[in-house]
Amino acid sequence: QVQFVESGGDLVQPGGSLRLSCAASGFTLGSYAIGWFRQAPGKEREGVSCISSISSSDGSTYYADSVKGRFTASRDNAKNTLSLQMNSLKPEDTAVYSCAAGRRCVGAVVFGWDYWGQGTQVTVSS
Repeated sequence: QVQFVESGGDLVQPGGSLRLSCAASGFTLGSYAIGWFRQAPGKEREGVSCISSISSSDGSTYYADSVKGRFTASRDNAKNTLSLQMNSLKPEDTAVYSCAAGRRCVGAVVFGWDYWGQGTQVTVSS
């Protein structure tokens, strides 16, 4: 059974940190471009980060300008997981964060989704 499950969302004060995780089962993350996207109420979905697949020639990680320098995405191929370390959080980071696996990265956006999760809520507020 294919599953892609996020965890780690919480309520945090501005300036705080959170670490989100995404666990995959039924498929191998390394074969895909993987990343995170977020959606806040009343706003369009935004690609947060994208990591190229293992077979990609560049093997790069891309970030949206809004999170560059504050967020770090990583994959653990042995555990088949994807993580997002979020530091210096701002109220505007409040959103539902979801992970996706697809064909390739187009900047910070995973293009051509094959699998995606249901999301975890991150709320940044004092």
